Order: sequence, then structure tokens, then C-alpha cells
Amino acid sequence: MLRKAKIGDAKIIHRMINISSGKGEMLPRSLMDIYSSLRDFFVYVDEDSASITGICAMHIFWENLVEIRSLYVDEGHREKGLGRNLVEACISEAITLELFSVFTLTYQKEFFEKLGFREVDKATLPEKIWSDCFRCPKYPDYCDEVAMIIEV
Repeated sequence: MLRKAKIGDAKIIHRMINISSGKGEMLPRSLMDIYSSLRDFFVYVDEDSASITGICAMHIFWENLVEIRSLYVDEGHREKGLGRNLVEACISEAITLELFSVFTLTYQKEFFEKLGFREVDKATLPEKIWSDCFRCPKYPDYCDEVAMIIEV
């Protein structure tokens, strides 16, 4: 079942992001950051176990730009369409808000290509560079994520 995140999900989201971060799949985030951006998150809840098995966030950057970020699906639940469903829910919310440029910074280029994203130069995303990337320890010389965008 796909739904918007609730306050009780924050610590689980935090744990999932940091598991993924430990594998080098994304950057770590603080629990305080999760609480302050909780409305950005969708979660996928396994109906059999009632546990959260996937997360994804849609963050508004500017009047015409949103980012898909913090996409994570538990290892045992991958290859079942959960990631696609989570990203599509975020894109649907962006469209509802009349935001039609959706980007991501990712290590999963092929996954996002299947969803219609195309690779772009990071320099085409100045709002992202100056708000988040600027604070990243990998910026500017060691960033190895691929910037991708879709116009919906």
C-alpha cells in the first residue's frame, strides 16, 4: 500500500536512508531533517507484515523544479515495481502542484531512464547546486551522482 508518510514513520525513514547511505547509495540525513521534510515523503507499506518496505521524497526547489530523492526499497522487496510506484507517486504529486520539471541525482541511471528521465549536466540545476550540493562533502570535485530530468 502506497501512502504519504506519517509522523510515526520518521525514525523508520531515517533508518532506511542511513542503511542506504552506509552502502554508498545516498548521503546520510539527520533525524531532524527527516522531521522537517516529512511531508515530502511517500512510503510503501507491505500489507502482509505492515512494515515500511520503501520510501521516496519529492522536494520542491523552485517555482518550476522539484527533486525526487531518498528513494530506497528494502533488498528483499526490490524488482517488484515498488520503486517505480514510489517515483510515479512523487511525479503525480508534482503535476498536481503544477510543477512539471522533475529531476534527480542518482547512482541508478538505468532505473530512471526506464521511467523517462534523461541525463543532464548538473550545471543546469543551479537551485540544487546552491541549496544542497554546496553543503555536500563530495562537492564540487568528487560528486559521482548522475543528474537526470524529466519534463511532465
